[in-house]
Amino acid sequence: MQALPEPRQQTFEEIYGPPENFLEIEVKNPQTHGSSPRNMYTSYEIHTRTNIPAFKLRHSVVRRRYSDFEYFRDILERESARVTIPPLPGKVFTNRFSDDVIEHRREGLQRFLQIVAGHPLLQTGSKVLGAFIQGKQKHAGCSFTALPGHVSVAKY
Repeated sequence: MQALPEPRQQTFEEIYGPPENFLEIEVKNPQTHGSSPRNMYTSYEIHTRTNIPAFKLRHSVVRRRYSDFEYFRDILERESARVTIPPLPGKVFTNRFSDDVIEHRREGLQRFLQIVAGHPLLQTGSKVLGAFIQGKQKHAGCSFTALPGHVSVAKY
């Protein structure tokens, strides 16, 4: 009977280095803009860290508002018939600038992006995913651009 070879020891890099493919998305640092209730809105930073080749940047930070997420979700639904796009956190009409409401929405937006960006078909097939989470990039006639003041605009 032949003896089994000794298992090879893993190196420190193999144990503690970044995984082969990783994607970390955080939605944080909400900021409320505007001075009167009519023109007020809250924007959120999207921090992305990844080594997945489908994304152009390894680390990026962009700022988006809720209406950007709505527009982005609309586009995803139209371009991705084979993928069910998760819902966004619901619209809020009262106390929408309270800390609790903003935090609840931030958590929901983060969950939404983690599901969408983590989906393999959307990572490789979406024309707008990278542009939305990583900033100024153009895909198939669409560009999401961070303007001065960090408010984003989608152009088609």
